[in-house]
Amino acid sequence: VQLVESGGGLVQPGGSLRLSCAASGFTFRWSNMDWYRQAPGKSREFVATITSGGGTTNYAGSVKGRFTISRDNAKNTVYLQMNSLNVDDTAVYYCSTWVARQYWGQGTQVTVSS
Repeated sequence: VQLVESGGGLVQPGGSLRLSCAASGFTFRWSNMDWYRQAPGKSREFVATITSGGGTTNYAGSVKGRFTISRDNAKNTVYLQMNSLNVDDTAVYYCSTWVARQYWGQGTQVTVSS
């Protein structure tokens, strides 16, 4: 199982970013996919999840209405569109999936700062 995140960077408050996670080594279209994040000095926290077919999504309360998770099963890729970013969204963002155990990508840094 390999998960490779991309799309992070520095953005001003109120801005947007789209993260991508390219997956390989397992049957992507059968697997639910998640995004988590870890801010400096804090525990890793759940951000969003999407079911294997993309029909159901759920979000942490802190991002609901601002972030959108989506997937393209033809490209084995899951996305996280992040809008109205604020400084509290600064973190390393990880995608994750369960295939007998939980797997994580290497993470991509998102920094929200003026």
